Amino acid sequence: MLPGQKNLNQTMLDANQLASLQEAIAAYTPLQLAWTSGYLAAKSEGGSVAALPTATAGASAQVQAALTILFSSQTGNAKGVAKKLAESAKAAGITVNLKNVSEYKPKSLKSETHLLIVTSTNGEGEAPDDAIEFHEFLASKKAPKLPTLKYSVLSLGDSSYEFYCQTGKDFDERLKALGATAVSPRVDCDVDYEEDAQSWSVHIIDTLKEELTQSGDAGVAPVAGLTGSVEVESQYTKQTPYAAELLVSQKITGRDSAKDVRHVEIDLGESGLTYQVGDALGVWFENSTALVEELIAVLKLSADENVSIKGENFTLSQALTSELEITQTAPAFIEFWASISGDAKLKALVEDKNAAREYSAEHQIVDIVSAAPSDVAAQVFVDALRKITPRLYSIASSQTEVEEEVHLTVGLVSYEENGVTRFGGASGFLTNDAEEGATVKVFVEHNDNFRLPADGNTPVIMVGPGTGVAPFRAFMQERDAAEAEGDNWMFFGDQTFTQDFLYQVEWQGYLKSGLLTKMDVAFSRDQAEKVYVQDRIKENAKEVFEWLERGAHLYICGDANRMAKDVHNTLVDVIASQGGLTPEQAEDYLKSLRSNKRYQKDVY
Repeated sequence: MLPGQKNLNQTMLDANQLASLQEAIAAYTPLQLAWTSGYLAAKSEGGSVAALPTATAGASAQVQAALTILFSSQTGNAKGVAKKLAESAKAAGITVNLKNVSEYKPKSLKSETHLLIVTSTNGEGEAPDDAIEFHEFLASKKAPKLPTLKYSVLSLGDSSYEFYCQTGKDFDERLKALGATAVSPRVDCDVDYEEDAQSWSVHIIDTLKEELTQSGDAGVAPVAGLTGSVEVESQYTKQTPYAAELLVSQKITGRDSAKDVRHVEIDLGESGLTYQVGDALGVWFENSTALVEELIAVLKLSADENVSIKGENFTLSQALTSELEITQTAPAFIEFWASISGDAKLKALVEDKNAAREYSAEHQIVDIVSAAPSDVAAQVFVDALRKITPRLYSIASSQTEVEEEVHLTVGLVSYEENGVTRFGGASGFLTNDAEEGATVKVFVEHNDNFRLPADGNTPVIMVGPGTGVAPFRAFMQERDAAEAEGDNWMFFGDQTFTQDFLYQVEWQGYLKSGLLTKMDVAFSRDQAEKVYVQDRIKENAKEVFEWLERGAHLYICGDANRMAKDVHNTLVDVIASQGGLTPEQAEDYLKSLRSNKRYQKDVY
């Protein structure tokens, strides 16, 4: 026996005692845990049990003075809003428990008194990856009644989608059904969410301040939480981007390709900006001069006319170039222009929300006003447009490999409208308008829902057709630099082998070196019958399931509307057939993988 071992064993809890303690504190809030720690410390020094009622009363008062803020975020916007809200609450003297919902025990809800949720929505009304379990718990019979809970919800979304802010709506409805009381109505924010989010935050703090600081000391209001992966805070954010230099914008599809895809390299210089593989780069852009001039001409307005946007003055030309969204049309603009123009077709679209969404997705602002000309005052027109928002691109490089650079894989968005070629806002800016050496305003958007496994020995399966290949190029660079020994399997697809095999030489190099264990490709137009990545997955069903069974992490990046759905459905079929499961059980299998961060998507 080692010296002192007997005394050490006497101080430790046995297995039963430890299990009992863990069960007892499972639902405690952070403040309750802190009070319990102090109480037990006092007891160890001979404190009296008689002090318990007073201490408990004190603890209850402290719990009443606590505010829990939960956030669920696919790309980081909800997290940013929640962090600012927590800091505002702290400044008001409120004690705050700030947590990613994935790190929150749902059973703790019954111990909460004040809860705020900030959430985004993923895909077709789905909860973000980090909120899946919490969302399912709230919807289940396990969810407790919450008659004493006061809450509010802030939802972030995009009104261009059918299931706008659906996750926030779900949380609001379930909390209300469980007996909780809304201290402020749910607020649903569109893509230009900052002003609405700020107004909601100010209102919430004003509403709760007196109630939550009655027994607390306004001078000491800690903010607990935000555990998990460590991020280095940067002075360069979405609101204060870094003015980087565009180094390279090189076309990597062939001359005869139907697509124009660019490999873009940007110099981060001395910014100190850092990123991890799986993160995205936010790119601010300006609308093209030609498009702005065409729009002003169609409207029969003056480029030099003064307009105001949120209290700031601009010429109409400046506003349409740098401040307002004109390459993406919101369904709300269809309704606005229908009322201005009286156009029968637009009025019919307003009555059919799905048709309006489809039409707005396929027509830019200039197309709509050109098809139904009408007079409108410059300020009225400007007020009907959304603020320009940055575009997020999956980063295609590992900083370990490229250091002060960041690489992107950008597909130029374009279509023909009445003989005129229209281009996407950011993709047109990066490929047509900004020359090498130009300034590009950028920021890093961290994505903790798309990460390589921490263990380099873990196998990974990557499905990334088209520009969805971008993060997997970064994955390979990272695993190469880390000398990771886990197997890597890539599924890539596009239209043709000769024109559209993005980064072909690099993939062949990884296969030759052995870093890439296996690669399956699907070029849809190289044969009479079209073949896609999901077909290659089905052909390799046995091996795909074997990889999953031995712990592989599965990643999908690319088109959300068709590709990601088709791949998911194929995976359900593969798991069902190879695992001897029903389709429902196969879905549960994939849900389990998602909950354990083994099935991750970066889709758009």
